[in-house]
Amino acid sequence: MEILLHGIAKHFGREVVFQNVDLSLAAGGHTAILGPNGSGKSTLLQLIGGALTPTKGTIEHRHHGHPLAEDAVYPYVVVAAPYLGLYEDLSLNQTLEFHFRIKRLREGLTMADVARIAYLEHAMEKPVLHFSSGMKQRLKLALAILSDTPLLLLDEPTSNLDADAIAWYRELVRKHIAGRTVLIASNAIAAEHDLCTAGIDIMRYKPEQAVG
Repeated sequence: MEILLHGIAKHFGREVVFQNVDLSLAAGGHTAILGPNGSGKSTLLQLIGGALTPTKGTIEHRHHGHPLAEDAVYPYVVVAAPYLGLYEDLSLNQTLEFHFRIKRLREGLTMADVARIAYLEHAMEKPVLHFSSGMKQRLKLALAILSDTPLLLLDEPTSNLDADAIAWYRELVRKHIAGRTVLIASNAIAAEHDLCTAGIDIMRYKPEQAVG
């Protein structure tokens, strides 16, 4: 999926999160959005994913060269982020069934494969409420990365992961990003985003650091 941002700004009340964002994200590109906490990385990611609307400017999504209407973007995008919760009263099995009614699985995979890949096959009937923070993060990442969408958005994907799980995440991403447009928001943690081939410094678009 190709994404074009024209003169994008986002305000929350009087706060200007960023402004004058002009970007062209090529289909199949892998891009890191870099900046410190509170700098607007997540906000930009949500704008790109269609979850937020810009205060100023326009965003175009094109799939195989065809523009998508704003309300038609959702089936083409999947997101994993610390602020997006799971339905914790559901079991893992119910969570998988619910998610993959909405999103398609990557070719050749089953829901049982998703649980196995996330090292959660022992917990199929366990309510997500009782998962550890690391288990929940592995589940979020597996649901996103193993969904068959052309746009994959990951926000601070190594949150709540130990060293072994970070290695698991990196291998899973490496196997499943070919041909997809991928954006990863990160606090410049190399293990999260070093598979990306381009980067966006969000601080360039802060009002106190206007681009000359």
